[in-house]
Amino acid sequence: MEELRLDITKLEAAASKLRAIAHPMRIAIIELLNTGNKLNVTQIYKKLNIEQASASHHLNILKNKGVLLSKREGKKIYYFLKSQTLKEIIDCINRCDDA
Repeated sequence: MEELRLDITKLEAAASKLRAIAHPMRIAIIELLNTGNKLNVTQIYKKLNIEQASASHHLNILKNKGVLLSKREGKKIYYFLKSQTLKEIIDCINRCDDA
């Protein structure tokens, strides 16, 4: 039987990303961006009915952990998902709820 080799660095990076998304508000932000939308912080906090500071805090965490990317357009910064794989993970979690 072949020995399983684990890359601890990759496992730690994956766990870090999972911890970053493991918050109801951050999951809600991911859901908003799930359709390929690029949204700025104002659009996000208004859609989620939260304070601007709270939205900025959660966006910063998601961006720092490599879940989101951002692009400046004029005075506004637009956020979007770094990978569609995250969308698939969220979809999978949502399907587990139905079971």
